[in-house]
Amino acid sequence: MKNTQISRRAFTLGALAATPVLAACGNGVGGRGSGTIDARVRATLEEMYRSYPNTRSLAEKANGMLVMPLVTEAGLGFGGAYGRGALLIDNVTVDYYSVVKGSGGLQIGAQQYAHVLFFMTQAALTEFRRSPGWAAGADVEYVISDKGDSVSADTTTVLTPVLAAVFGRAGLRIGATLEGTKYTRIIP
Repeated sequence: MKNTQISRRAFTLGALAATPVLAACGNGVGGRGSGTIDARVRATLEEMYRSYPNTRSLAEKANGMLVMPLVTEAGLGFGGAYGRGALLIDNVTVDYYSVVKGSGGLQIGAQQYAHVLFFMTQAALTEFRRSPGWAAGADVEYVISDKGDSVSADTTTVLTPVLAAVFGRAGLRIGATLEGTKYTRIIP
């Protein structure tokens, strides 16, 4: 019987070489992840329309909507958030996205919330879809405030390229902002 030993270096190189192959096995193609996301998106839109009726007229005027049904955010000094959702055009899912956010500063707590981005111009929707990772910045205008009040869909609001509705918050953390949030296309 022959005793074969593998050195640490050979084992490490083999493990590193196998990582991309194993990662490809979990890419989600043919999985049930998209069905779960779609069901959550439908439920989130129904809740938003019921709680904030003015958002229905925004949805009708929007060129597309990115719906993030559940974003979990936590922080203790440094914080982060993650969620998954779908991009809808004419009420049809065309792509799936993940959202990631990192933050630092005086913060403590955790919360969960839903948010919807309304792309009010074709240019804003095209820019979002073409970018490898789109980051929400200060140019996003909110149609639902931190207090949960709904802003009417007036002419000024509708002319803004991207509108955001953040709602359904649960947890113990002050504020929810989308600044510094990055969206990336995924295969669920």
